[in-house]
Amino acid sequence: MYVFSANAKTRDALDDFPAGAQVPFIVYINFKDLYGAEQLCQLYLMKNGFYDAVIAKRKLIENRFLSDPKLIAADPSLQEAINSGYAIQIFNAH
Repeated sequence: MYVFSANAKTRDALDDFPAGAQVPFIVYINFKDLYGAEQLCQLYLMKNGFYDAVIAKRKLIENRFLSDPKLIAADPSLQEAINSGYAIQIFNAH
């Protein structure tokens, strides 16, 4: 599984972001290949109404972390990605 720090523009106004604003995301992709995971990250962002997705950072989540029930229970996005294949979270810098 990979976790990405990505930015994409919103087509429509969304919460605190006007249409066309750059929105920061944390995206979990449950896929073994980095290139494929990057492509899926961009596709899932487009599918959810964003465009011009750019991946800023990428990190492999090692299998030893994915088998730790305490870690999985503490991170709902990680749990969602394990169950559904991906999770997208708008990053708030508050």
